[in-house]
Amino acid sequence: MNTSTQFTQFRLNISIKSRSRGLKQILSIFCCAYAAFASAQTYPDHPITLVVPNPPGGFVDTSARLLSEPLARVINQPVVIDNRPGASGNTAYQFVARAKPDGYTLLISYSGYHLGNPSLMDKLPWDPIKDFKAVALLTTSTNVIAIHPSVPANTLNDFITYAKANPGKLNYASQGNGSVSHIGTEIFKQISNIDLVHVPYKGSGAAIQDVLTGQVQVFITTPPSVMQHIQVDKLKALAVTGKTRHPMLPNVPTTAEAGVPSFQLESWVALYAPANTPPAVIAKLTASVKKSLELSEVKQRADTAGVEITYLNPNDLDALVKKELPYWNKIIKSANIHLD
Repeated sequence: MNTSTQFTQFRLNISIKSRSRGLKQILSIFCCAYAAFASAQTYPDHPITLVVPNPPGGFVDTSARLLSEPLARVINQPVVIDNRPGASGNTAYQFVARAKPDGYTLLISYSGYHLGNPSLMDKLPWDPIKDFKAVALLTTSTNVIAIHPSVPANTLNDFITYAKANPGKLNYASQGNGSVSHIGTEIFKQISNIDLVHVPYKGSGAAIQDVLTGQVQVFITTPPSVMQHIQVDKLKALAVTGKTRHPMLPNVPTTAEAGVPSFQLESWVALYAPANTPPAVIAKLTASVKKSLELSEVKQRADTAGVEITYLNPNDLDALVKKELPYWNKIIKSANIHLD
């Protein structure tokens, strides 16, 4: 065989091997796509877990439980609540970010963590955009400024006047460093020019116990945490931080009505899946969540708990987050709050 023939044969062998590798790659991609399609067709065929970044009790856990029971009936599979508090939400967020993207491990995301942590921490072990796929916005809630009855104030202006006369003598609770109650109260302090001492807790349940005993005098939190205590006069509600009054607290003014119009604070809870979850699975989840939240019994339970059902689809939720992330970054930097 001459040199020209050998070279031609060599090129032919290389071409065959290259085509073979290309065919194998195409076949591999096709098999993965088909497996994902087949999985989506049977999804869900075993229990789904909702990972909650907070302990039982409070707005976030309440929102998860509002969804879990009706969703289980809609998809005909058990829906399990897995409370994983810790590290200002990072324990739960990192767990779900690293979970298999098959739609069976989902995150109940809290706006305080989702929007706040990226600005509060320099070395965040998850990314709010890259590591998760939006499924749906579930609930929103105003916050209520609640104080222990021992504080001699019946209006928000009374409280601000008292706090100014007693700088550093009043403690305020939060659900943890970086939570909406933490960031929100720091903003309220700046706006009102008062000095309150921060006492962080691991969730609303632990915080409310010390607020009820008077060891901590102030708590800005969502209504589910304090509603029953306000209704039996164990706590005083000075104002709600939304644009309108809360339907379960009709006699409590908004902050604007109470004389502090520049202070407004709302929280939300949303459902997310790990990045790379198949679009067909996301679509099934979104449709099932929407159907669950539209049930009249769910709205009734939400009203009783002081939570507002506020469904948004994945595209609208993504738009909301991309709009709010720079806003939260601005207010956190201006309040000089840092957790690292």
